[in-house]
Amino acid sequence: MPEHKTNYDVVVVGCGMAGLAAANRSAELGLDVALIEKSPKEHRGGHTRYSESFRVPSADADIEAYGYEFNIPDYTAQNFYDDIMKQTNGRANDDLARTLVDNAGETIEWLTDRGVEWDMEPLNVGYTVARTFFDGEDAVAALIEAAEADGADVYYRTEARELIRSEEDNRIVGLRAFTDDGPVTFSCEAVVVGAGGYESSDEKRTRYYGPKYDAMKVRGSRYNTGEGIDMTLDAGANAVGQFGGAHMALIDSEAPEFEGGANRVDGYQYGVIVNNDGERFVDEGEDARAHTYAKFGRRIFEQPGHEAYIIIDEPLRDHMRATGPSDDPVVTDSLPELMDALGCENPEQAVETIETFNAACDPAAFDPDALDGNEATDVEPPKSNWALPIDEPPFYGYTVTGGITFAFGGVEITPKAEVVDTRGSVIEGLYAAGNSTGDLFFDNYPGGTGLMNAAVFGKIAAEEIA
Repeated sequence: MPEHKTNYDVVVVGCGMAGLAAANRSAELGLDVALIEKSPKEHRGGHTRYSESFRVPSADADIEAYGYEFNIPDYTAQNFYDDIMKQTNGRANDDLARTLVDNAGETIEWLTDRGVEWDMEPLNVGYTVARTFFDGEDAVAALIEAAEADGADVYYRTEARELIRSEEDNRIVGLRAFTDDGPVTFSCEAVVVGAGGYESSDEKRTRYYGPKYDAMKVRGSRYNTGEGIDMTLDAGANAVGQFGGAHMALIDSEAPEFEGGANRVDGYQYGVIVNNDGERFVDEGEDARAHTYAKFGRRIFEQPGHEAYIIIDEPLRDHMRATGPSDDPVVTDSLPELMDALGCENPEQAVETIETFNAACDPAAFDPDALDGNEATDVEPPKSNWALPIDEPPFYGYTVTGGITFAFGGVEITPKAEVVDTRGSVIEGLYAAGNSTGDLFFDNYPGGTGLMNAAVFGKIAAEEIA
């Protein structure tokens, strides 16, 4: 850690993708940069440290020059925009969505130039979109190394708590932070808030989602507790977005309370999901996994015991991918044995539910890589795609719960990443990016979009400051 300086051109708050993009681009453009991070060095990186994928408009990325190999090579910025609007029920801020998708291709190339390495093996199961996969911890290390090589100073265990506005013209001129050595005041020309959301706070989850949500598992960093948003609101920023909404993923029930990362069980869309009452409660085949996993977690968490069970049979076994602690499913030769072994509280009803579902299935050709139109409509809830009878032993069961990834509420920004106050005016010298901002995600989430959002607007913030 460098010795504390007090004067910088720009102070970047947060060491996840938003902050790393802002710090890298600022340093690259010759600005004197302080990157401050609340966590200790060994836990740096925010939620990015525990993440694995970007959604990319592959048709707009230079595939040949960079060696990218997308499973869907013709996914365009317009396709990306359409997916954002569809999954948010048209509520996403149009200007932010357009800015995101139009800058995504060049941003992924810039991140590659800054040292991020990609694993193009598709980790997903089934119908999806053009996505790149990476190791979050390695990406954080590479981007910090690149920023430091260009002169940025990184301060760990440094928590931003108050923005300082000039008494003359109200622009941001610094911030106060807490450190192990006491309070520190940074003076600067601009601040970029990329400190993540409030999802890791038991208190804020209870406030925004309900009294039982203190028990929900947090997939990412334990340090994303919302102080960056609070600090920005205290400085006059406007609060926007769906504060009661969040990316809540379907995950392994044995995932740790914090920092488990993916811990997903993919392929659920091909089977059935039942709760402890033995009932189905979602349309498992409503859409691609990348378009349902982030909302099904909430539905599962709200079931009895905060759990549910994914049930498949032998023909579907190769279409599953589990990455959590209990990656080996429970396997039996009959459905009654399976539901007993899983610990379902009403196994008889679960078997009856699955048999009723089976009777409603009349599938044509099964296509795991497209919305295949195999419906089961004479059952409640209906299943829109991949409705296949679960009737060929052995049978496999996975116990899942819901885990929160990030919250949907935050501060208002312009397409230039400028923070807007409650009067609708830009706060001069104040920028924000990533999960500290709101007005992009509502109700649901198109998988892989969060990190691209953070990178695009973090980079834009730096360019605006420069």
